[in-house]
Amino acid sequence: MDQDWILFSRETRRTFSNATWVPLRASNRNEQSKPQSIGYISESFSCGSVAFPQEHKQTADQLSWMDIGIVRNVQPYAYKEDGYYSPIDQFQHGDREPIGVHLVFEHPQPVVGGTLWILNPDLVVALRLIKEGNNWVRPEEDFVIVARETLDAEGHHRLIEIKREFLMDYLAARNLSLRLSYYRQRVENVDALASSAYANLTEQREMRDHGRFELRIRNLKDVYGGSWASVRVWRTDVDEDEDAPVMGQENDSNTDSENSRGHRGGYAGVRVEGEFWRDEWIEHQKLSTRVRGDANDVLPQFIVETDGTRLPSAELDSEDIGRWLWFRPSIVNELLNHRGFSLEWYTSETGGIRSTSGYVAHFGLNSIDLITVYAYDVARLAAWEQHIWVAHNVAPEGKVSSELLAAQVKAQPASTYAVEEILLDSMRMLEEGFKYHFHIALFTHDIDDESIKQHASRFASKDQASLLRLAKELIRAFSDRLNVRELRKISNHARKNELGSNKLLEDILSNKVGADQARKVFGVIAGAYDMRVGDSHPTSSSIGDALKLAGIDESNSFLRQGEQLIDNFGQAIWWVGKLLFGQPENHEENQNTSQKS
Repeated sequence: MDQDWILFSRETRRTFSNATWVPLRASNRNEQSKPQSIGYISESFSCGSVAFPQEHKQTADQLSWMDIGIVRNVQPYAYKEDGYYSPIDQFQHGDREPIGVHLVFEHPQPVVGGTLWILNPDLVVALRLIKEGNNWVRPEEDFVIVARETLDAEGHHRLIEIKREFLMDYLAARNLSLRLSYYRQRVENVDALASSAYANLTEQREMRDHGRFELRIRNLKDVYGGSWASVRVWRTDVDEDEDAPVMGQENDSNTDSENSRGHRGGYAGVRVEGEFWRDEWIEHQKLSTRVRGDANDVLPQFIVETDGTRLPSAELDSEDIGRWLWFRPSIVNELLNHRGFSLEWYTSETGGIRSTSGYVAHFGLNSIDLITVYAYDVARLAAWEQHIWVAHNVAPEGKVSSELLAAQVKAQPASTYAVEEILLDSMRMLEEGFKYHFHIALFTHDIDDESIKQHASRFASKDQASLLRLAKELIRAFSDRLNVRELRKISNHARKNELGSNKLLEDILSNKVGADQARKVFGVIAGAYDMRVGDSHPTSSSIGDALKLAGIDESNSFLRQGEQLIDNFGQAIWWVGKLLFGQPENHEENQNTSQKS
């Protein structure tokens, strides 16, 4: 270690009032070697905190380490004399004088051992946090970590800290100021001061950076050595053979004692110790967008006109604004990459993106594959979500999605179905058919709608490479989940034990409709399978053949090619069920309504 380390040269210049993370309670020590030995190194940080309303701030300004530091217990107290009760969240200055609020509580565990630290439930609920592992996260803001705890190897609490941005929001809502009182200590035992990195240092005490610093230099023998004395006192009037002995009043005649004295030595070396105490305030900025719902003045501006004219989000935050916004289709995958977001489909060209804010942005695909959304649906979202949307915002082009206008303006939603929904419906109907007619489970595990909607989506297709990956997702969702063991039980193929999942299903279908028709139905699935292989080992000729077999029109945009792949794949599954078991006519009608003119 060096002199800057023991003197806290850098640390005393840093304050928590402009740090990202603010400690609410800390008692952390890292040690190397034994305290009495040469080479011992120790670094400690302890912190306590209390939040005070403005009317008690002047009093709180006089409070320091012994009042609000880690030495102060944060527990409830009941007065026996008059029944007065001080709840755990109250900080008392003097007897029965609550002037502050604790944000971290202590919960002693006398039976099982240790003491738990508990983040104030009011703060947790006000910021709508949930606990995940050692973190408290806010689902409404992309599950961002708001507060976190650190435990040692034995599971004892060492630190609870909170992100300052969220702390200030909470403090503003309650009009509180947070006072911190913390202590830093660093120690190193050296063989001799003259030959160490601290050779030119002397003991010092000074006020520095609004805190108090002390440097102590002492011989180890003065710290741990010296004289000692012990006294042992015992009773002499107890008969151990009595069944129920009773001791009388203690006096000189029934007691005896002995004294011992000695000297503890042998501690060579020098202890160099730096200590720093400081109190500081964490002040809010009178803004609470999360807890109190104050207006957010850092919202983005969106393009609303063909000439690039922009309007602030605040001006679009009205159901009656009467405007739509245009976005690149990449916005869908961008949002779905965030935890808690999901995609819903309403018609062939319209759907909704449900976010952690609780809102659904109803969108439509227009003629040139741009996403159009009613402006209010975006402007009412949480600020962090709006910043994602604005990054994909473009000038109006290709008009508003016709199916979106039909729903939002004409109040006549289109009677079409998204190919993604038809894919899921077809898989589920086929699964039910096998269960009813063959009494077997078609798939090895249940259909996960949310996962399939997210990964097997037309929006996943942005170029040829992602189109091939989409084919892989379709095969994974259907073919890779087929219950090969059960299918072999109902297959009549001579080499059924050698066949894969698709070939087994095709063989079962061929027994019903003939090999030629079964091969025709499975052509798209075979093409998608070849596309999946092409994703790993691409060659232009093999990919071209696979696209043709899957029925893909390469003159379309990649988004439309992805849609066509899902549509063809879903129809193939539907026809397997139709030919094997027959399906209600309305399902066939649904197939027809999904087609584009």
